[in-house]
Amino acid sequence: MLLTPFTQKHIILGAKMAEFAGYNMPISYTSINQEHAAVRNNAGIFDVSHMGEFILKGPHALNLIQHLTTNDASKLTSGKAQYSCFTNEQGGIIDDLIVYCIEENNVYMIVVNASNIQKDWNWIQQHNKENVETHNISEKTCLLAIQGPNATKILQPLTDLDILNLKYYNFVKGTFAGISNVLISATGYTGAGGIEIYFEDKDDSANKIWDAILKIGTPQGLQPIGLAARDTLRLEMGYCLYGNDIDDTTSSLEAGLGWITKFNKEFIGKKNLEKQKVEGIKRKLVGFEMIDKGIPRHDYIIVDEKDNAIGKVSSGTQSPSLQKAIGLGYTNIAFASLGTEIYIVVRDKKLKAKIVKIPFE
Repeated sequence: MLLTPFTQKHIILGAKMAEFAGYNMPISYTSINQEHAAVRNNAGIFDVSHMGEFILKGPHALNLIQHLTTNDASKLTSGKAQYSCFTNEQGGIIDDLIVYCIEENNVYMIVVNASNIQKDWNWIQQHNKENVETHNISEKTCLLAIQGPNATKILQPLTDLDILNLKYYNFVKGTFAGISNVLISATGYTGAGGIEIYFEDKDDSANKIWDAILKIGTPQGLQPIGLAARDTLRLEMGYCLYGNDIDDTTSSLEAGLGWITKFNKEFIGKKNLEKQKVEGIKRKLVGFEMIDKGIPRHDYIIVDEKDNAIGKVSSGTQSPSLQKAIGLGYTNIAFASLGTEIYIVVRDKKLKAKIVKIPFE
């Protein structure tokens, strides 16, 4: 299994470790509920160094990004980031990602999912007809997410950059915890606020930054958080997880990502997505909460009152914040309206649920 620069830290802290996307990652340190509550109410630190980072440079870098992604990256100015996705010719999602504009019309960073690093890199190379300078910096880049309503307040003393007032999907670069050239971004996967920090793993920078965050944060209740709570946090927000809620067979329109699908430019898969938009989608990713007692899980069948299969659960859990079972799933469009009652087949039992709005509340 691959390791991150923080693997030994997690083991020393007593984390329950498991394989994720080829990496030995912390699943939990204490309990999912406790870690989830720490992020929702205060602050937590996640090691997400398994994620992939690519640099695209030069006068044609933006052209390539525009061709590959659904969102309109031409709107990005230096210091701004954007949620987007790669789509295939059919309009299916190759990966969801974030584009960072380091230097307008010249230097960009694309951050992709850990399980898709090689697939995405190959896709970029396949379509790089204008010889854009590309660098896969995934292996040497550390990424820590410090999330929660008090995250920036706790971390502000570690930098001269104004992170307290950093706007959502904006970023700054500078010195953090004595380490130079750190990119600090007001992004994250929890819906709880906070930042993500990118830096190169050299000169013991990983240890220095991790130790500085825990030294200042632990007395204020900041906790290390595993991937299990990251999953429950993102699910409460209705954020998609690649491989569960979106993949090569699901389109951005079906997944409720029409807001990052901009038809005012040319991109791979545009024609099929336009056709889908005109004709109307036949299925849709919906949020639902259980009415009957039971927890929905990935791939559980969704049926109607007459036992007809109408879809599948893509993600599900017992929500720690809301104290109820919730899920995401694709249903036939006729059953996708808010308030519609559906049934989830759990161990051969038909359990009632209803379609609700996302984020869950």
